Amino acid sequence: MAIKIEKEKIPFLTLLPAAIDQSKKWKTDLDYAVRLGNEHKGKTSISFVSSEGIVQVETTIWSVTDKELSLKGGISIPLSSITDIHF
Repeated sequence: MAIKIEKEKIPFLTLLPAAIDQSKKWKTDLDYAVRLGNEHKGKTSISFVSSEGIVQVETTIWSVTDKELSLKGGISIPLSSITDIHF
């Protein structure tokens, strides 16, 4: 079970790679999430691995590269850390 956190706490976590790197799989879903956030102000639930365990944040995704996603305030999450995404 993931621990729900506010996105402002992400910079204080040590993010770790997930047991299985699914970056390529998440890229398509995250491209959709960017459109959802930018065009409709919709939020996405993202679960990812940290030194605290699996954490979950519900937020708007601003952009996605091949390596990470960006949130408001310059916060980023490596795609290799993501374990689950829900819209």
